[in-house]
Amino acid sequence: MQTKEQYDVVVVGGGAAGFTAAYEASHRGLSVLVVEKGKTTGGSGEYIEGAFAVDSYLQKKHNVQLTKEDVLNEELNYSHYRADTQVWKEYIAASADMIKWLHDIGAEYLDVEPLGSGYRTWHLFKGLGKAVIHDVLEPKSKKQGTDVLTETSVTKVNLDKQGKVTSVNIENLADHSTKTVTTQAVVLATGGYLNNKEMIKNDTHYDDDQLIPVNSEKNTGDGLQLAWDAGAQKYAMGTAMLFGGYLKDHTKPGYVYRYSELNGAADQQSLLWVNENGDRFVNEEVVDNFALAGNALFTQGKVFTILDQSTIDHLTNDKLYKAMGTWDYHDTKLPHLQEEIDKALADDAPYITKADSIAELANKVGLADLEVTVTRYNQLSHDGQDLDFGKKSDFMIPVENGPVYAIELGIGAFCTMGGLKTDTKHNVLNRKGQPITGLYAIGNDGAGMLIGDTYGPNMPGTEAGFVFYSGKHVADIISDKIKG
Repeated sequence: MQTKEQYDVVVVGGGAAGFTAAYEASHRGLSVLVVEKGKTTGGSGEYIEGAFAVDSYLQKKHNVQLTKEDVLNEELNYSHYRADTQVWKEYIAASADMIKWLHDIGAEYLDVEPLGSGYRTWHLFKGLGKAVIHDVLEPKSKKQGTDVLTETSVTKVNLDKQGKVTSVNIENLADHSTKTVTTQAVVLATGGYLNNKEMIKNDTHYDDDQLIPVNSEKNTGDGLQLAWDAGAQKYAMGTAMLFGGYLKDHTKPGYVYRYSELNGAADQQSLLWVNENGDRFVNEEVVDNFALAGNALFTQGKVFTILDQSTIDHLTNDKLYKAMGTWDYHDTKLPHLQEEIDKALADDAPYITKADSIAELANKVGLADLEVTVTRYNQLSHDGQDLDFGKKSDFMIPVENGPVYAIELGIGAFCTMGGLKTDTKHNVLNRKGQPITGLYAIGNDGAGMLIGDTYGPNMPGTEAGFVFYSGKHVADIISDKIKG
């Protein structure tokens, strides 16, 4: 608890958004305290792959033809106009400059890429968000005078009688000592509530047993609760960034399978999917839009990928059936797939079942209709036409050469968005729609203004881009306000 008694800005959360705000605020000459509840900084921002922008210098190199008006209209339509038009306009207008700004202060890019069937807006970081945070934003923030507390929680945002922020109460989580720090501005950057099972159960339509968080496991809605306790409006709850199927293993943290080749095969190769009855239920090419794939999977009680040894051999030794949806899978095959399957079986992993025949597999897993489904699927595969769901013949891969496997999938999610209503200056609004003076929300805590009921991966990187944009933007706003 070695802190000063007073800071211009207190940032709650030491991730990508928090350290972007801390860097810019300290660069502008403000005194800044970052309060992080974890033992280490970085949080889920370490997993960021790339950030969105329109008309960036990297896109110009590739002659990407995409206008700001196109993006705005696409996102508003995608959200069914539940997204805030003005927030999107200002974010889009600043996006190219944000990519250049990050580069200028030290972030490195691999390139700008599309994702699945989406547009080429994904500016991929070398070393992921981890490098951006720990090699650039955090050390430079500290060099500029930012103080950082870890294993410390903000327990309350204090307001005066006029409803203006005056201070925060903080608690050391190791020895439970407490302190009050005076400040003019509190910036909430705690990453949303994906790891709060009660919030997921009560405030979303997702099955919390099926949902697999793939993040730092620290995003428990702390910032939202601080704001609600201070009189903030509860707004736009219920949307997570889903990304399709994910190996269902509640015995391990979700992130351990993030780059698993078995996970990639089961989720991203458009192989046969069946539900808890063994029935097919969707055109598996839906994986090209990972958010829509997540929605489709949530319509079923359980989901399994069914594949045979020929498919495994093909993916291991020959080539992919289709390009993977994330840039980590630019390889042309999955050389460790068989190795991963053998290890999972040896470890009695809960998500995998092996059998010598479809009949035996159906009996082991309890999939009553599986034999009928596979017989029909194989016939359609050999005929070269999917009369049931319209999947392209290239991805109609028969399941007929044993052994055969069932891989149970949950639905993966990177983050939640929403919970607070904010304006274009990231002010947190109270229940009457007025700003709580001095209280701001950025990153996932403030991203409810961007979406409807489904995240839009058609413009990949929008949430990550907003993390950096909102962090810098709020720091500039606070600096201008304090300095007059």
